[in-house]
Amino acid sequence: MASFVLIPGGWHGPWACADFVARLKRAGHEAHAVTLSGLDQFADRPVAGEINLDTHIGDVVELLTVEDLSEVILCAHSYGGMVAAGVADRAQERIAALIYLDAFVPDDGQSWWDLAGERYRQIAIDRARHDGLSVLPPERLDARCRPHPLGSFLQALRLTKPAPAIPRIFVYASGWEATPFTAQYQRLLRDPAWTVHSVTCAHDVINAAPDQMFKILTETARDLSLG
Repeated sequence: MASFVLIPGGWHGPWACADFVARLKRAGHEAHAVTLSGLDQFADRPVAGEINLDTHIGDVVELLTVEDLSEVILCAHSYGGMVAAGVADRAQERIAALIYLDAFVPDDGQSWWDLAGERYRQIAIDRARHDGLSVLPPERLDARCRPHPLGSFLQALRLTKPAPAIPRIFVYASGWEATPFTAQYQRLLRDPAWTVHSVTCAHDVINAAPDQMFKILTETARDLSLG
């Protein structure tokens, strides 16, 4: 049995991967989806001004600690890659593999703002005007999406340790024109430390290509003799 922890992307909560988590559990694995601070769809009051990237990293580290999870396969979507990189730095002893599902793969000192590109920086500016603290969900996203704390997009990631010597996997979704991940995909293809997959689907890879994602996650577990 493997332990999977899934980090949703910007504006999203654990509901975004609930069906996939349930599928992993039916297959006999332990699986958790994280609720990042400020993105709880049932929260009464926004606290966006108190939240940054460190807060979200702490959310995941707290889950790993409270649930006493080890040999975790940490899976992140989109913005969640920023969080996963920080978690892998702060809780290396608990992480067995990293899977970036069409997600940002940052280096030390980089922020979402640095990596997202001009198109998405402009979206963040335009949709943060309502309070200057949180970014309203882009149009056409699920109605359950919440305003995303602006500080978590702006804060630079700080890594304090060498990258862990564990499997690192990147899944590139090639089926959407606005992707900011093409250059990252091409770079990681040339890096022997990475296993790279390309899937012809939209950005929400877990729901757009669930069978392929399930195969990638469970094969990773099998390769690690975890399930």
